[in-house]
Amino acid sequence: MKYKLTFLFLFALIFQGFTQSLEEVPFDRTWKGKIEFLAPEETSFDWEKKGRVLVFSLFTGFEHWVIPHTEEVVRVLGEKSGAFDVERSVDIRVFELENLKSYDAIVLNNTCSERDYRNLFWDQLKRNSNGDSASLMSKAVELENNLIQYVEQGGGLMVLHGGITTLNQSEKFSELLGASFDYHPPQQEIQIRLSNPNHPLVQAFPAEGFKHIDEPYFYNGAFSKGDFTSLLHFENASIKSQREGQELTEGVTPAAWIREQGNGRVMYCAPSHNAQSYDNPDLLRFFLDNLQWVAGQVSFD
Repeated sequence: MKYKLTFLFLFALIFQGFTQSLEEVPFDRTWKGKIEFLAPEETSFDWEKKGRVLVFSLFTGFEHWVIPHTEEVVRVLGEKSGAFDVERSVDIRVFELENLKSYDAIVLNNTCSERDYRNLFWDQLKRNSNGDSASLMSKAVELENNLIQYVEQGGGLMVLHGGITTLNQSEKFSELLGASFDYHPPQQEIQIRLSNPNHPLVQAFPAEGFKHIDEPYFYNGAFSKGDFTSLLHFENASIKSQREGQELTEGVTPAAWIREQGNGRVMYCAPSHNAQSYDNPDLLRFFLDNLQWVAGQVSFD
């Protein structure tokens, strides 16, 4: 009877997560317990060396209420599977080269920058220093170059949702990620589809994909080069309230992709604006699988 009641309790939590509106979900013991239950117990891919992952969650622009939830998701995925030790930070000093070398992967967790410069490093340096603007911008560029060098020398980078705006006006950062953020219509139900159902990194999902409530992101910058492998996408014609004069009625737009640069690996995933997203155990598995790939625990041709 005890186990039956526990199952019913957890089922009720999951059902509530799927059916409730997109109001903020309290970051509390109940929610954490649900994620502990839903997270996969084992990795999809064998690994030899436990990875070290940093979740970086500083924002200077728009604050996504899901930031602490996402931090907890990554921590639970690493701890429950045993594949990763996960640390958290909001200190930009972690982007000094010597500090970056300590990690197998960095996760940029909704690290939105202010609209003026769209440069998270500049924003934070300006807030915390009275130095002249030229010196501060020089330091911001140095930290950006450190991140790019870290990836090119073999580091991993996972960027979630609003993290794409971290350095949104930088051509080099756009090329590293594969795109820059342009705009998004209002949140709506989206049918997320698998770009290649045979790809090892989308095996968490059923062949038809999944329904998801989120902001459908559209991109610019390096996006036009298509220099990435799409994992997930949506059909443009299905998206409501697109920007007037720029409506796309044909084709698809990626929602998650991977790419390599130098010896390193980059993954971007837009679906993750709401804590309700994590009620989908398939999405949790997808994050863990891709974290393994980004951190170099598994390779594919």
